[in-house]
Amino acid sequence: MNVATHLAKSLRALLHVQPLAALGTAQGSEPFVSMVPFAIEHTSHRLIIHVSTLAQHTQHMLNNPIVSLMVMAVPSPDVPVQAAPRVTIQGTAAQLDKSSADYEQAKTGYLDRFPQSLDLFGFTDFSLFAITPTSARFVAGFAQAMTLNTKDIAEVLS
Repeated sequence: MNVATHLAKSLRALLHVQPLAALGTAQGSEPFVSMVPFAIEHTSHRLIIHVSTLAQHTQHMLNNPIVSLMVMAVPSPDVPVQAAPRVTIQGTAAQLDKSSADYEQAKTGYLDRFPQSLDLFGFTDFSLFAITPTSARFVAGFAQAMTLNTKDIAEVLS
């Protein structure tokens, strides 16, 4: 197994184990970071978030769809904090139309990962957003990093 294959497997495991991400949005010229649960839509290679339109990050995405997600491994006492595995994914967020088949597919995938969120789909202020990755930087530990393009990300999210 080559290094890139090993890192891709590590990244896939991180994204499947960790359900939370830090979402970076832009508020005018200021950055804004919040926490969001995310699901992976394997067929379209997108990340799905379910957020309230009352939240600042949602308004930011509606005004400027360029976002960043950071997913980190849980700290471990035997790994220095600087070596904690993490990935930063750059992408574009799009609100999904509730009447579309795309929305239903994303909702199903989201509820597969977060079945306890079913009640939130009854709230009119919640929307699904699909984040289409454009690039990513994965750090698996000291001297173990790789930059991924859209093709690489699609393979990891498959």
